[in-house]
Amino acid sequence: MQDVEAHGFRIPMVGLGTWALRGRDCTRVVEQAIRAGYRHIDTAQMYENEREVGEGVRASGMRADIIVATKVQPERLQPHDLERSVKQSLGLLRLDIIDLLLIHWPNPRVPLAETLGAMSDMKRAGYVKQIGVSNFTVALIEEAMKVSTQPLVCNQFECHPFLDQDKLIEATRKAGMAVVAYSPIARGSAKGNEVLERVGKAHGKTAAQVCLRWLTQQGIAVIPRTSKIERLHENHDVLDYDLSDEEMKEIAGLTRTGNRIVDWAWSPKWD
Repeated sequence: MQDVEAHGFRIPMVGLGTWALRGRDCTRVVEQAIRAGYRHIDTAQMYENEREVGEGVRASGMRADIIVATKVQPERLQPHDLERSVKQSLGLLRLDIIDLLLIHWPNPRVPLAETLGAMSDMKRAGYVKQIGVSNFTVALIEEAMKVSTQPLVCNQFECHPFLDQDKLIEATRKAGMAVVAYSPIARGSAKGNEVLERVGKAHGKTAAQVCLRWLTQQGIAVIPRTSKIERLHENHDVLDYDLSDEEMKEIAGLTRTGNRIVDWAWSPKWD
């Protein structure tokens, strides 16, 4: 399986995350990623690199084949602010349309119905192809499904073998959304892990590649970030083999409490 699908929208199984990428390096990595086979590029208003991401996409000459996702930051979820910020994002990206627009983090001070209503309006007006969410809990997913007038195609959240996200994965899929995993290699924690290293050696893969395969083999799309061109190829080269049932179970056993990496002021009450 090379893509995950939700409501007729296909998301490539392996995409590129661009958090912390800046300037010419960001543009270069995005262009090289596309040339290496990536077809999903993820950015965000909060990353302050939409202009550079757009430059990389255009430089590749393959815009028509690429899904570009960006995310609205939590301070801009009021309908008027959201509309203005989405138009600003399009201007920075210099693209014809945003393929996938997500709420980056929930904002409890702004009614979800208002935010999703504004996002739906942007979709109907042709600024956005599809909409979704990020960092939504089970309760927030349930609320979103009640108030959204347009299909939500994905929930993007932290997901890797060291963090138990089974409840959230189940709830996301039950709602008809694709699961997109950020920090899928746990920001480098895969390297040096005894289990992942051993499994990787058996398949001629690195621990990071095993981490990514463990997720993609479950039908979870991943968006690993890297600033190294050689890592682009390594991260993308994870769909040409299968882990055994025993290996999948052993890797799942790496889960421990307290292994969440991304947790800050805008975080909801996690499941």
